[in-house]
Amino acid sequence: MERAQEELALTQIRKSVEKLGSSTESYGDPTLMRFLIARAMDPEKAAKMFVQWRQWRAAFVPLGYIPDSEVPDELESRKICLQGLSKNGFPVMIVKGRNHFPAKDQLQFKKFVVHLLDKTLASSSKDGEIGSEKLIGILDLQHISYKNVDARALITGFQFLQAYYPERLAKFYLLHMPLFFVAVWKLVSRFLEKATLEKVCSYMCSSSVFHCFLSYHTIKSGTSLHIKIGEKYNYFELSSHVG
Repeated sequence: MERAQEELALTQIRKSVEKLGSSTESYGDPTLMRFLIARAMDPEKAAKMFVQWRQWRAAFVPLGYIPDSEVPDELESRKICLQGLSKNGFPVMIVKGRNHFPAKDQLQFKKFVVHLLDKTLASSSKDGEIGSEKLIGILDLQHISYKNVDARALITGFQFLQAYYPERLAKFYLLHMPLFFVAVWKLVSRFLEKATLEKVCSYMCSSSVFHCFLSYHTIKSGTSLHIKIGEKYNYFELSSHVG
């Protein structure tokens, strides 16, 4: 897309947001472009999405972040880990499926989704948010059992990404997917937009094979958290990464 077209779309979305009674004053072009891309460069639809996002953020995340104290049960499971940056500079977040169990408190789980997404994105830079940050997610399904299966959690996570974190997902990998999980994923995928589905890759392979793939395509060598992907994790826990 030509820069002139982008500039026109950015001008139009700003005007459309103002007509809806909101403001883009505190947000730069990279943030607005995410909403435009998510709505096929339609300024009016992007403006509506942006305003809804601001309203949701103000109501659901009034402090601007979700403190650890609001998601104690989810943090206790130690199922989310950060693994450094990708070769493109995207933070890599790993979810250990075998450590997840369906939440009894759905509100806390939703807050946890925001908590982990915000912290993962914030870990990509020490200089503050630009607005165009993306993340890579990996769901490691090795050694999971039926008690770990939670289609509702996956649907919630992806719906939050699509509605409130547009164009934040760079890639999502399903690692070590067992055969019984295929049916679960088919159900979850019905709730995903085409653009999201295109970013999902699944692998039924050994840790060593996937490690070679991830090292070549994803993990940036020389990063402070360049840790082997596989059964023997040396995790850098999410709860201790970003304040």
